[in-house]
Amino acid sequence: MNQPQSPAVETAQSPPSRKKRGVPEGTWIQCPSCKKTVFRKEVEKRLNVCPECGFHMYVSAAMRISQVLDEGTFEEWDNNLISVDPLEFSDSRSYKDRLISEQKKTGLKDAVVTGSGMIRARRVAIGITDSGFIMGSMGSVVGEKLTRLVEKATERNLPLIIISGSGGGARMHEGILSLMQMAKVSAALARFHEAQGLFISVLTNPTMGGVAASFASLGDVIFAEPKALIGFAGPRTIKATIRIELPEEFQTSEFLLKHGFVDRIVHRERLKSEIATIIDYCGK
Repeated sequence: MNQPQSPAVETAQSPPSRKKRGVPEGTWIQCPSCKKTVFRKEVEKRLNVCPECGFHMYVSAAMRISQVLDEGTFEEWDNNLISVDPLEFSDSRSYKDRLISEQKKTGLKDAVVTGSGMIRARRVAIGITDSGFIMGSMGSVVGEKLTRLVEKATERNLPLIIISGSGGGARMHEGILSLMQMAKVSAALARFHEAQGLFISVLTNPTMGGVAASFASLGDVIFAEPKALIGFAGPRTIKATIRIELPEEFQTSEFLLKHGFVDRIVHRERLKSEIATIIDYCGK
C-alpha cells in the first residue's frame, strides 16, 4: 500500500513557490512637465530630457560638468569656502543646521561649483549653480566663488561660462550680505568686459530672483534651455500683484527669445558644441 505523503514533501505536480519579482524601485519616473511615466535609463541617456515632451529636467552640478566638459579635464577652484551664519538666522530650524543638511544631501559645500576645464579642447573658466542646494540661492559663498572665478578668467584670459540654475535668488538667511553679492559679481564682470573677455551665460530651469537680475543676464551671449523659467519674481506673484492675465509662455525661454533677452535656445545635447562654436567665432 502507498504510504501517505508527508506535508513537508513537494511532488512534481506542485513546484516550489517563488516570490514574484517586482520592478526595482526607481526604474520608472514621472516627467514634471507632461506627467507621463518614463523609463529612467532612457531619460538619463538623453541627458535628463523627457523622451515624451522634451522637458529638460534637473541635473546636478556634477552632472553638468560631465555633460559640458571634456572627460577628466575639470579642476575645481575654491572648494574650501563654507557659509557662516552672520545673522544667527532661524525659521523652522537654524541656518547652521540647514547648511549641514544641504551639504549632506547634495555633497556640495554650497550652491555653486567653479573651476577650469576643456570644452572640445578649448580651455575655459566655468561656474555652475545648483538648484539642489537651497534652490541655488546666492549667499556670500556663491558670490565670492563667482567673483573669484571671473577674476581668474580675467587674469588668465579664459572664456567664461556660467550655467545658472537658481530658483532662490538672494539667500534671505544672510540678509544684506547676500544682496551685496549681486553688485560684487556684476562689478567683476564689468572688469572682465573691459579686458575684452568673452562671457557665455547659460540659463536653465529655473533662473530667478537676484541671479537673473545680476550676472545671469550680463552675458555677451545668452543661451537658454527649452521651456526654462527665467525672471525675477515668479509669474504667480506678478499675477497676484498686478491682477491681470499674463501673456502666454510668460517668463519662459521661448517668450524671452521673442523679446530679445535670450540669444538662442539650445537643447542640452547641443550645448557643448554650441559653446565651442561661439568660442571659435569670437576668436577666444
